[in-house]
Amino acid sequence: MTGLEVQKAVFIIFFQGDQLKSRVKKICEGFRATIYPCPDSPQERREMSIGVMTRIEDLKTVLGQTQDHRHRVLVAAARNVRTWLTKVRKVKAIYHTLNLFNLDVTQKCLIAECWCPVAELDRIQLALKRGSDESGSSVPSILNKMETLEQPPTFHRTNKFTRGFQNIVDSYGIASYREINPAPYTMITFPFLFALMFGDLGHGLIMFLFGLYLVLKEKRLEAARINDEIFQMFFSGRYVIFLMGLFSIYTGFIYNDVFSKSFNIFGTSWGATDEYHDYTSDPEKMLVLPPHIAYSSPPYPFGVDPIWNLAETNKLNFLNSMKMKGSVIIGISQMAFGIALSYYNFKHSESYLDINFTFIPQVIFLSCIFVYLCLEIVAKWLFFNNEGKYYFLGNYYPGARCAPSLLIGLINMFMMKSRKTGFTIDDDSREPGPNCHLNYWYPGQVLNFFLFIFQQTAVRSRLSSVPTL
Repeated sequence: MTGLEVQKAVFIIFFQGDQLKSRVKKICEGFRATIYPCPDSPQERREMSIGVMTRIEDLKTVLGQTQDHRHRVLVAAARNVRTWLTKVRKVKAIYHTLNLFNLDVTQKCLIAECWCPVAELDRIQLALKRGSDESGSSVPSILNKMETLEQPPTFHRTNKFTRGFQNIVDSYGIASYREINPAPYTMITFPFLFALMFGDLGHGLIMFLFGLYLVLKEKRLEAARINDEIFQMFFSGRYVIFLMGLFSIYTGFIYNDVFSKSFNIFGTSWGATDEYHDYTSDPEKMLVLPPHIAYSSPPYPFGVDPIWNLAETNKLNFLNSMKMKGSVIIGISQMAFGIALSYYNFKHSESYLDINFTFIPQVIFLSCIFVYLCLEIVAKWLFFNNEGKYYFLGNYYPGARCAPSLLIGLINMFMMKSRKTGFTIDDDSREPGPNCHLNYWYPGQVLNFFLFIFQQTAVRSRLSSVPTL
């Protein structure tokens, strides 16, 4: 019946006398051998062989019919196995829930305590009534509101669009009851910050089309019941992927980047004038385009000028710096917004200890480091251009090579490292000094010292209050 092949050894024994026959029979029985008598005459052996073959054919017929019957039964069961599985799971869930109920003093009814949204009470009453009617019970189910001092659990009402973003927020922590839910803001900030770092129109279009396909075919894909874990991850985040692709298309237009190539829609205002005609005969020479010679207004109407795609020496320096600094400014703005939301949560819960020792230190720490960094980024964009040859806060600025390094400046602020003030060799000279990009922007740059003291004070006040909180 198992269909597995069984190896057997066939042997025949010749003997004389009944005494030897009994010994041979005992030995065969000891080895659990199946004994078949062998007739003496050829005619009887032939008839016996025919009988054995007939029985074998009958067994094959019976086995074949059994296999056909089993196949029909399994095919019929396969049509209903999912329905049965769903029913079994529902019954299991019902009995698991009933096990959480308590018996009343009469041992005749069950009592359950649960949390439910107030807006859903009418639907719950209707469901209880429908359950009582379908079960034929003469006693209706009773639902009573209870007063409690326990903090209710958090419930966020979601739909197919917001569920993916809510899951992302919940993976970092679930808000307490009646706290501000940051998920609605995340629907914009999360895909937009992704797009700022992604920033490619071509790849963003591919992601957008993939997300759009999942959104348009969501009913068919849900009905297919695909249980693959990777597919479920993509399908659950289909609206997240859709928005990330859409915002990436937008930032791709801003960065003027399509598969690492630029497109010239409005026409660039940069170009080689007659002064550069001598370079055309020598393709190895690099052209330098000073703005006062090679630039004519107006600027490129939208996004990055496509002329940067031709720059070989400073293209990455400019584009990566622009993308990084833009992402830093918007990312820190989002952090500041999140800290502002925490203030309203603390105020709602009347937790003034958290306001004084969590919110305020966070604001001071963020302002003294990251907000100050954002101000430096904006100041560097506005006041330190490529040409130079002007004074900035009393210090002569020779040119682009002396543009302050923000990263090194931030590190030196924490190390309290003293540096030279100004960008030139001395106060009377206009020659750029060695490592002039590492010098102070303004005399002493004492603001760094006070910012460092403030943020260290904020950190210590926050840590000292942890046991109290």
